[in-house]
Amino acid sequence: MDNRTVAGQGYTDSLWWSQLDAADLAVERPAVQGPADHDVVIVGGGLTGLWSAYYLLARDPSLRVAVVEQSVIGAGASGRNGGWCSALLPIEWDDLAKHHGRDATIAFQRAADATLSEIDRVVAERGIDCGFVRGGYLKTAGDAVQLQRLQYELADARSWGRTDDDLRSLTAAEARAVIDGPAVLGGLFNPHCAAVQPAQLTRGLGRVVQGMGAVIHEHTRAVELRAGVVRTEHGDLRADVIVRATEGYSGELPGAQREVLPFISSMIATEPLPADVWAKIGWRGRETWNDATRNMFYAQRTADDRIAFGGRGARQRFAGKLVDPLPELDAVQRGLRARLVQELPQVADARITHRWAGVLGITRDWM
Repeated sequence: MDNRTVAGQGYTDSLWWSQLDAADLAVERPAVQGPADHDVVIVGGGLTGLWSAYYLLARDPSLRVAVVEQSVIGAGASGRNGGWCSALLPIEWDDLAKHHGRDATIAFQRAADATLSEIDRVVAERGIDCGFVRGGYLKTAGDAVQLQRLQYELADARSWGRTDDDLRSLTAAEARAVIDGPAVLGGLFNPHCAAVQPAQLTRGLGRVVQGMGAVIHEHTRAVELRAGVVRTEHGDLRADVIVRATEGYSGELPGAQREVLPFISSMIATEPLPADVWAKIGWRGRETWNDATRNMFYAQRTADDRIAFGGRGARQRFAGKLVDPLPELDAVQRGLRARLVQELPQVADARITHRWAGVLGITRDWM
């Protein structure tokens, strides 16, 4: 499926891809050239697939690992997202505990927290220059209802053994000292989050995995996954283990149409802001940021002093169908700019230099 059909405004329109160097963009990886045998075949060249390949090869360098990508490495959500590397869970701990128990839930969250240090270690050791900065996560409240939500969230965290080292409350003055949104009434700060340049991370991880011995095939669409076989447009790949890492594009595979829902998210990025504007805003630690509204945004200060700001994209389609969201995106992205200026009127005169959108995958039960 064409990138613009899947993603509306595609990955090449994103700020992140515009910052890749020419040598990286010139890398070409061949499509599958006929039947082949491997120990593991991973379908999907995003972070799920690449991290799977990385740790398999780190544990056993003799493994024959192949990664199959229908477009190019990082073209999906992994390379064009909001640039948050976080240990935040999309579900309540109570919901997780219903399935797995309290101790397992606490252990799972601690393991998620530890991934920040692990990713930091890997990108440093492997020389992946992706602007990884562990500035934490600020969540703000702009009215009394949102403030109440934050108070509930803090109380719930305490009931699960989370201390100030994991989540702490901020007064209005404290929150505005981090990011000076004039409507901010208070906030929560979570240190278990980092800002990252997602295209550089994904592309860099692709180079590392290839250097470790993985075979990467781009421009190769998997048409069916069977036990021991990945059928592609260019030939079958046989393996004892097959990893489906197709995320939001899973519905294109037979039998997987209802397992992962494709959602559209949309982003804008400002021009680099001058020092006098940043002096008014603050945001010195490159914290990731959103608020407690139901119509949530997500934002980061980029390494080159822009604001990357995102939110919901086109409407969800019946049965999780992938359709071109482009007709809706102008209105969506105008709304994002208005929301950015509402939150930070200091940037009202800033020019928007990049606008993009695309598919991400969400499981139906958020697990």
